Amino acid sequence: MPSPVLPLTVDDHRRDSTGMTYVYPVVSRRAGGVSIGINLNPNNACNWRCVYCQVPDLTRGGPPPIDLGLLESELRRLLDDILRGGFMAARVPADLRRLEDVAFSGNGEPTSAQEFPAAVAVATEVLRDNGLHGKLKLRLISNGSLLDRKPVQEGIARIGAAGGEVWFKVDAGTAAGMARINGTRQGPDAAQRRLALCAQLAQTWVQSCFFTCDGKPPGEDDLSSYLELLEPLAERLAGVHLYSLARPSCQPEAPRLGRLSADWLEALAQRVRRSGLIVKISP
Repeated sequence: MPSPVLPLTVDDHRRDSTGMTYVYPVVSRRAGGVSIGINLNPNNACNWRCVYCQVPDLTRGGPPPIDLGLLESELRRLLDDILRGGFMAARVPADLRRLEDVAFSGNGEPTSAQEFPAAVAVATEVLRDNGLHGKLKLRLISNGSLLDRKPVQEGIARIGAAGGEVWFKVDAGTAAGMARINGTRQGPDAAQRRLALCAQLAQTWVQSCFFTCDGKPPGEDDLSSYLELLEPLAERLAGVHLYSLARPSCQPEAPRLGRLSADWLEALAQRVRRSGLIVKISP
C-alpha cells in the first residue's frame, strides 16, 4: 500500500488520512508513538456529546452496520505497511517511530457497535498472525456508558484476555458536571459501578480531560467530587491519565474552552496519587 506523503503529528488525528473506512494511523501523545485506530463510528455518531470533542459534524446516535471483512483487510494492509513498508519513514517523526497499540477509538463510542465483540476478535486474530499477540497493546478508548450490555462485556473480556486495556472516560464526579461536559444523563453512581465492572474484565485506566471554561479552571467542588468517585476504586484501577486540550474542539462551546498548564495538572495529580493511584500527565 503506498504511503501518503503527509506527515502525522499529535495535533492532527484525522480519520481519513489513508483513505480507509475503519482504520487510521495517528501519532498519540498519550500512547507515546504510533497508534493504529479502529473507528467503528464512521458516521460521526456518538451517544455522548463532549464539549471538547474534535469530531466535526458530531451527531447523536450509533454506528451503521460494520463490514468486518473490510475492517480486517484495512487493518492487515496498514499494519503490513507500518511493519514492513515505508510508512514510518514517510510519515512519522524519527523520535516517534514506535508502534504502540491498536486502539478502538474513532468518531464515537466504539462499544455502541453491535459488531464490537466480533471486531475485537478480528483485531486479535490479525495481531496473532503478525506475531504481535500479547506484545502489541490492544486498547479500547470508551466512555464506559454501555458496560451493562453483555456483548460489550464480552468484547472487553476479550481485550483483557489478549493482555489489552481500557481507557475509561471520567471527566467529572457529579451528575451536573457530566451533563455539562459530556452531554450525558449518567450520574456518578452509575459511572462508578461501570468502572468497577470494567476493571474486573480488563486492565483499566481512567482518562480525564480538564480544561478552562470562560477562562476559569474547574472549581474545588468539581475536583473533590471527581476524587471521591475514584478513591473507592483505587486498588482495582491501573491508574489515571490526566490531560488537557491538544486540538481545537469542533463543538459550539469551542471558543469558551482553553488549555490548562502542566503545573495545574500536576497539582491535581498529586491529589489523585494520595489514593495510591498511578497518574500520567499529558498537558
